Amino acid sequence: MDNLENKGPEDRSLIALKEDWEVKWWTKSLGVSVLQLKEAIDAVGYSSEKVHLFLQDKKHLKK
Repeated sequence: MDNLENKGPEDRSLIALKEDWEVKWWTKSLGVSVLQLKEAIDAVGYSSEKVHLFLQDKKHLKK
């Protein structure tokens, strides 16, 4: 049985932005805005690991 309260992407190794709920899930999960998420994807592709590392590096540069 599906747990709708724990909704998240089936394959969390890739970031998909096809559905609004997916965008909301990824932005909340990564703690970024939609624009920041799209910039990261443009820079490194749809790999969630690469996006996460890219966003971490950007946060360190801002400090």
